[in-house]
Amino acid sequence: MSSEAGTIGQAGRRLLGDRGMEAKAESSSVKSATRTLDILEYVVSSGRPVSAAEIALSLAIPVSSLSYLLGTLVERGYLLRSGRLHSPGPALARLNPAPEAIPLKDRVYPVLRSVSRQLNETVSFFVRHGENMEAIAGEVAPQALRYTIEVGRLVPLHAFAAGKAILAALDPQDLDAYFAAASRAAFTPQTRTAEAELRRELAQIAQTGIARTAEEFTPGIIGIGHAVHVGGSLVGAISAAIPVARATAELEQRAAVLLTQAAQALGGE
Repeated sequence: MSSEAGTIGQAGRRLLGDRGMEAKAESSSVKSATRTLDILEYVVSSGRPVSAAEIALSLAIPVSSLSYLLGTLVERGYLLRSGRLHSPGPALARLNPAPEAIPLKDRVYPVLRSVSRQLNETVSFFVRHGENMEAIAGEVAPQALRYTIEVGRLVPLHAFAAGKAILAALDPQDLDAYFAAASRAAFTPQTRTAEAELRRELAQIAQTGIARTAEEFTPGIIGIGHAVHVGGSLVGAISAAIPVARATAELEQRAAVLLTQAAQALGGE
């Protein structure tokens, strides 16, 4: 065998050895992860504090390994230790938080992103603040011609599709209070400001669930909106902004369907 061949052979053996060590390390990591999950499931399902000895016997985990895993789980708060007994810890709640514990903007964003990607248009979520509303989350379309609204900005209810969807979902007393207090400015020649005209439009939106604006706040932009209720309470509205240059009846209809489905998903329907 040539010296070159011998060198290649040695390199190959070293490579195989390294790969073998990596595979062994990976296997050990997987085993530790599996054992950690087994421990959590066992302690939670027991319904009572359990000892390390009982866990080791029930799960066939070596005491040396179990001691390290239990120590880590206690340190991270997933288990509580009282003497020799272990019980579920408060950190387990982080793995399945109650919906009300999650900020609204975080709950709605995945849905906004999904609708935006399907439409390839900007989609936002708004909450009401008196006669205005605030964008708390949004996903901007990746197109060169697109609409962008700054998160945190206050905008008037009457000139946006999301705002009209919110107004249409108000009870009669709240709607009367809005019309009595709101100053409804005209931002473009298309902005509707008259109370009678707006009330007629809101009545139609209440029947269909879909609000639409055409260049009422920003020239060149059509808005499609839908109110969102959670637990029977109005929490805001989701809307899509479509440049007039891309707006077609088919695209608007698709937006209406997707926004309706999104509102139902956010409401838990």
